[in-house]
Amino acid sequence: MKQAQFEALHRAEWQALEGQLQLMEQGKSLGTQAGEFAAAYRRLCQQLALAESRAYATSLVERLQLLNLRAHQQLYRPRQSFGPRLLGFLLAGFPQQVRSAWRSILLASLLFYGSLLGMGLLVYLFPDLIYSLLSPQQVAKMELMYDPDASRLGPLGERGSSGDWLMFGYYIMNNIGIAFQTFAGGLLLGVGSLFFLLFNGLNIGAIAGHLLRIGYDETFLSFVVGHGAFELTAITFAGAAGLQLGGALLMPGARSRRAALRAAAQGCIGLVCGVIVLLLIAAFVEAYWSSVTQFSTGVKYAVGAALWLLLGLYFLLGGRRHQAG
Repeated sequence: MKQAQFEALHRAEWQALEGQLQLMEQGKSLGTQAGEFAAAYRRLCQQLALAESRAYATSLVERLQLLNLRAHQQLYRPRQSFGPRLLGFLLAGFPQQVRSAWRSILLASLLFYGSLLGMGLLVYLFPDLIYSLLSPQQVAKMELMYDPDASRLGPLGERGSSGDWLMFGYYIMNNIGIAFQTFAGGLLLGVGSLFFLLFNGLNIGAIAGHLLRIGYDETFLSFVVGHGAFELTAITFAGAAGLQLGGALLMPGARSRRAALRAAAQGCIGLVCGVIVLLLIAAFVEAYWSSVTQFSTGVKYAVGAALWLLLGLYFLLGGRRHQAG
């Protein structure tokens, strides 16, 4: 192959690699392109060896040698410790990934909140409808959990403050289990994620409609408004990630389904990690704040509204300066 043909064949790939190197040398993350960078570096090594063996022009060989050296330095440079990387992810990477996945998040939110609000309204208007989803024993348990006369709200409401750490662990296991089901359900061509989004939305809506109808609105709403900002958001994000997996399997494009699934999984891994962080925060707030009854409902509503607002601003504005830079 002549040198001109060789350069024309690989020029676009070299330019793309140079663009990635510029980002990395400025301290920026490649995000989902990290795996592509490693593969491009391996191809560059092969191309450099070919250029040298075919005695191409010195200028081309030197250019490829310099590009190879820069790529090697970035690929094998000392990695940041876990702390700075985690901080960078929380401050910039996570909200950036949320904004990039807005379409799947919007779809998941419509499914989850739509089913929640719809079922809540139906149960409020037609009370017996709740028994199509919950048994009488489950309904009685929910009423006991949010009884206005209870000293603490939620599961095991009379446990006392010394049991809060046990409930913290319970909430973590329960919520992460729900999120994992919702995410992993995407492997069933997205049907599993659709099911768990609708299932959880319908159940939460049915409980909410029933409790509001019997006059437990203050205890129920003051309990869920705080941690709900993190927990409900995490469920929709897990569903969005699952829908991305399902979309890759249903519409792989020019790639094989295996390759499309791998790319989708790499693309949403940050979203899943963020879901875990949100659920840890939700479990802490639920165990140590939502369940207490010492504060008035007005205070708990105000704190809950502030948490929803702060979370919204975080996803809207977080990482934009880093992105622009």
